[in-house]
Amino acid sequence: MTPLMFKDAFWGPDFTCHAGYDAIIQRLREGRQMCKDMEELLKMRASAEEKYGKELVSIARKAGGNTEISTLRASFEQLKTQIENVGNFHIQLSDILKEEVKKIETFREHQKEQRKKFESIMEKVQKKKVSFFKKTMESKKNYELRGKEADEAEHGAEKTNFSCKIPEKTRLRIKHCRQAANEAEKLYFNNIVQLDYLRRDWEETHRSTCEVFQQLEGDRISMLRCALWNHCNHFSMQCVRDDESFEEVRKVLEHCDMITDNNCFIEKRSTGSKPPEPIVFESYNQAGTLSGTNGPAQSEWTGDTTTRRYSDSQLGSPVINNTNSAQARRSTLTSIVENSDEGYAPLPCFQQEAAVATAPTDGEYCIVVYQYDAQEEDEMSVSRGAVVRVLERGEDGWWTVERNGLTGLVPGNFLGRI
Repeated sequence: MTPLMFKDAFWGPDFTCHAGYDAIIQRLREGRQMCKDMEELLKMRASAEEKYGKELVSIARKAGGNTEISTLRASFEQLKTQIENVGNFHIQLSDILKEEVKKIETFREHQKEQRKKFESIMEKVQKKKVSFFKKTMESKKNYELRGKEADEAEHGAEKTNFSCKIPEKTRLRIKHCRQAANEAEKLYFNNIVQLDYLRRDWEETHRSTCEVFQQLEGDRISMLRCALWNHCNHFSMQCVRDDESFEEVRKVLEHCDMITDNNCFIEKRSTGSKPPEPIVFESYNQAGTLSGTNGPAQSEWTGDTTTRRYSDSQLGSPVINNTNSAQARRSTLTSIVENSDEGYAPLPCFQQEAAVATAPTDGEYCIVVYQYDAQEEDEMSVSRGAVVRVLERGEDGWWTVERNGLTGLVPGNFLGRI
């Protein structure tokens, strides 16, 4: 049977929902309670076995039969001996059960420590993600409000001063509103980028935590399965009649399997097979905005459709076209044009300013913002966070860099100024 995985089946329906993780935690708590129930069962049975064994020894030693003679006397004495042996065996079995209880307690406490450690890590990551998500949504509301104020100021000035020159006070107010809108837009965009980084970190932590929890759950099921099996084997040695009863338990235990249990749990309580969609940048500018009235944000009317230009570098995810030709792939580092009837797009002038601000000059050191794996002989693989020295900037967007004595080409928009 193909095992299902916790990390592929317990995602929430939205960005801040942790229903999948909560379901796994609940399962672990139920498993811990099952360990306690098993311990209590063995303790009570050990107490009963000890009491029963001592009573059998006492009966064997108090029994008479001294008046009998010959073979019947010998038979009776053998009976008393066997009763005492059976009592001693029950006392020994009680000690074995007490040792089993200690093993389960030790195992349960070890799993508790492991679970608490990863729960603490996940709690910190989740709180950080939710907190920054709220901060990002607040910056989005502020961005939309400032953009609306700037648009209203510009449209109001055009309506009241259609045939005459706009007063200086009005122009200053429009300029101030537009600057506030641009600052709000920059803050919102930076928050989106940071939130996406936190989202990726949370997904990786969630997957690794799910793997650990599934391993813990598998170990628990396997341990309890073995404990039950040994428990039955101990009592099967008592007599044939007891063995017949415990044989029925063994038949059920033969079908006990950690994969089957985990699969059943996943099928009944699965909350999702994939993580939620990432939060993407949404520009405030809408289709229908008058041309030339938004300062650095410009748009053209083409019927009911507004044409906008943007670069994937605006969203922090450069595009590399995987083709057989290196030249063809490098040519994709240019901007992409998108036509849309509605929605949001980055501001062209803001895009150009950001690109100029992050382009390193020749000979200076830059940090790798995105990992890149070389696909041609003249390219160089770089890891995120590595520091490289720029030797030459190609007009096609590919930069020659040096690191650890090695040189090669990497996409320029994968690098950032230190």
